Amino acid sequence: MGEWFSVILTGLVLLVLLVAGYHAHVTRRVARRAETLVPPPGKFFTVDGNRIHYVERGEGRPILFIHGMGGTQFHFSYPLFDRLGADFRLVAIDRPGSGYSTRRRGGPVTPAEQAAFIARLIEELELERPLIVGHSLGGAIALALALDHAEKVSGLALIAPLTRYYENVAPEFAALNIRSPLFRWLIAYTVSTPNAIKYGPQTLDFVFGPQQPPEDYAIAGGALSLLRPSHFYASSTDFVAVAETMKTQETRYGELKMPVGVFFGTADRVVNFKENGAWLEGKVAGLDLEVLEGAGHMPHYSEGDRAEAFIRRMAAKAFGA
Repeated sequence: MGEWFSVILTGLVLLVLLVAGYHAHVTRRVARRAETLVPPPGKFFTVDGNRIHYVERGEGRPILFIHGMGGTQFHFSYPLFDRLGADFRLVAIDRPGSGYSTRRRGGPVTPAEQAAFIARLIEELELERPLIVGHSLGGAIALALALDHAEKVSGLALIAPLTRYYENVAPEFAALNIRSPLFRWLIAYTVSTPNAIKYGPQTLDFVFGPQQPPEDYAIAGGALSLLRPSHFYASSTDFVAVAETMKTQETRYGELKMPVGVFFGTADRVVNFKENGAWLEGKVAGLDLEVLEGAGHMPHYSEGDRAEAFIRRMAAKAFGA
C-alpha cells in the first residue's frame, strides 16, 4: 500500500511540474512576443535603485501622470498626449514594477511609499511643481503625494480615483490578492499570462464597461505589454499593500489646500463612484467634482473632449492662469 501511495504521489508531482513547466514556457513566449509588438516607447533612468520608464512630450508648465493598478503610461499617453502636448510639458511614468519599469527589492509599494518616490522623481526630472493627474490607484498615490509632499505639486486632477479603505476583497480582485511573495512569483511566471489571455474579454469589459476599449488598444494602446509576468507581480504587490494604508489617508483629506479636481463616471465597475467620488464632497475644500453619467472606469478614453477640458481647467487653477 505504501509503495503504491509513493508511486501515485510521485506521479502527481511530476504532472504538476510538467503543467507548470508548460505554462512557464507559454508565459515566456507570450512575453517575448508582447515586447516585440509593444516595445518601450520612452526613456529610462534610475531613481533610488528603481529603473523607471517614462514618456515625455511638449513644453511649458509640467503635468505628471500616475497610472493605476495594472496600468502603464500608455493609459495616458495614448488618449491624452495628442490633446495636451502643444501647451504643456507632459510626463507619464510606468510606476516601479509596472510596465517597463522595475522595482528594486524593498522598493516603494504602499501609496505613501510610492508618493515619496514620486517626490524624488519630480526632483530628478526637474519638474517645477507639476499638476498631478492620477487614475484609480494612481489617484490614491497622488493624494498621498499632496498630503505628505505638498511643496512638490501645484494641484491634483484625479480620474476615477481610489480614495477609501476597503476591508473586504471584491471577487474581481481575488486573483491579485496573493499574500506570499514566493507564491505570487510562481503564479506570475506560470499561469498569470495564460489566464490573462483566457479571461481577457471579461477583464476589458470590467475595466472599460459599459463603454468599449479602442479597436487598436492591444498594440497602439499598449495592452499587450500587460501580459508580461513582471507586470502581474507588481500589480499583485500593489494590491496587497494598498488596503491598510488607506485607513489613515482617508481621514486626512481636510488637510489639502491646493486645487483638487475629480473626474468620475457613475457606472464605474472598478472603483465605486458614490464611495470614492461623491464621498469627497465636503471633505476637500473647493473640490471640483465633474460627474459623468453612465461612464465607466476609463472616462479619459470614452469622454476625451471632457477629459481634456477637465485637465486644462485644473491646470489653470493649479498654475494660477
